[in-house]
Amino acid sequence: MIFRSSFPDVTIPEIPYSSFILQRAQEWKDRPAFIDGATGRTLTYGQIAGGARRVASSLAKRGFKKGDVVAIYSPNIPEYAVAFHGTTMLGGIVTTVNPLYTVDELVFPLNDANAKYLVTVPLFVDKAKEAAKQSQVEEVFVFGEAEGATPFASLLKGDGQWPDVKINPRQDICVMPYSSGTAGRPKGVQLSHYNLVAITRQVEDFSSLTFNENSRALAVLPFYHIYGMVALMNRPLFKGALAVTMPRFDLEQFLQIVQNNSITHLYLVPPIVLAIAKHPLVDQYNLSSVKLILSGAAPLDEAIQKLCAQRIGCMVSQGYGMTETSVAISTTPDDPLKIRVGSSGLLLPNMEAKILDVASGEELGPNDRGEIVVRGPNIMQGYLNDAKATVQTLDPEGWLRTGDIGYIDNDGYFFVVDRVKELIKYKGFQVAPAELEAVLLSNPAIADAAVIGSPDEEAGEVPKAFVVTKSPITADEIITYVAELVAPHKKIRRLEMVAQIPKSASGKTLRRVLVERERAAMKQ
Repeated sequence: MIFRSSFPDVTIPEIPYSSFILQRAQEWKDRPAFIDGATGRTLTYGQIAGGARRVASSLAKRGFKKGDVVAIYSPNIPEYAVAFHGTTMLGGIVTTVNPLYTVDELVFPLNDANAKYLVTVPLFVDKAKEAAKQSQVEEVFVFGEAEGATPFASLLKGDGQWPDVKINPRQDICVMPYSSGTAGRPKGVQLSHYNLVAITRQVEDFSSLTFNENSRALAVLPFYHIYGMVALMNRPLFKGALAVTMPRFDLEQFLQIVQNNSITHLYLVPPIVLAIAKHPLVDQYNLSSVKLILSGAAPLDEAIQKLCAQRIGCMVSQGYGMTETSVAISTTPDDPLKIRVGSSGLLLPNMEAKILDVASGEELGPNDRGEIVVRGPNIMQGYLNDAKATVQTLDPEGWLRTGDIGYIDNDGYFFVVDRVKELIKYKGFQVAPAELEAVLLSNPAIADAAVIGSPDEEAGEVPKAFVVTKSPITADEIITYVAELVAPHKKIRRLEMVAQIPKSASGKTLRRVLVERERAAMKQ
């Protein structure tokens, strides 16, 4: 069956993304838009919009034209938004890159996207220059100053005038972040102006109660990631809110910024929510200004969600999405009566979903677990230079295979259980790693955990846990603890104590890293 949003459809304007996001920037010209959390440096709405126009005019005079690509290789700083919108208002495409990438990792998206310009910060300029030499990049710009790079400030000397550019919002690509999708190497996710305007409109009613001109969001999630880009850089600009940027996550600095800046909204990932729920350092700071924590990017354990809400006295909810859906598929209204613990919320307006049996592809009904497949105006146009992956992920009718396992209950709430490719097959039984991780995290002695399938001659795979402890507990005690809470086929049968669990910059557990490590160890 097809599940449809319980919310009425919203109207989606067919206008360029920057025009939509910055439509009230002149009205708010003197209002702070971004504050650098580390230095206090502030950019107003007028400086963001005016700076973007001057950058657009300077790029045009350099020969940059519609469809050309600017790569941004930078941590979160206020000027990121100026580079972003200066490119997109000219009809250019922004591809955002993880600032922690090595030279080799950076070279791939630069070449794949055929980037013309690369924007970075002084700390990473050497890597940026080396990667540029191995690509078609014509010029490296730097926020600030660094030898061998053009100061980004030189682009701000433009006159704010550029040739009239006709942008087709439905067809023209606006941003192209890279994602591994459901499997394989990173792929350029082509998101149109219409896709991004759509997602902004689709999430509007979900946070209209608390997110407004008086809101203050902490931009700790990276702007290169779709979550940070949409929720923490552009949505505050659309709403007239303030965003305080952090270049990287540090718990003590994070807590200090929340306290000192009276942050009202935290858009986070499960590891940070876990830290707020359990870390003793939290007790040293006043977080009473926080009204809402929204967790995304990975499933949030139900017990952690409850504990975090109780500890700091605010709403804690979840959302669910992926880069290919312009960030979101479902989310939870900022109404405490509509928060369902453990759920990633309700299907966004204008969207449809199906749950497919993993083996047969048959459409399932409420409460049946299977692969989540979705359709809506926020779905990507396809993967760059990868027609095969596009066809495997996006069918001709616009249905996107998410690669996620989950179900929708009788009230329309989403529950995401795991990834299709990460399911453990134990003697023919399917075991979801996220389920076992949630059980492990419910033990007060455990700070973090990840579970993978470990090859086994008899069973095919057995669940193996990697555990970070915060108080004394033995491996046998952990295995016994889990065994008492799960069905026999879900028992942890191997366990390794580790110092930390590998995570992506957006907070997702990198199970593939652990899988590769496990496979290599078993070959020795």
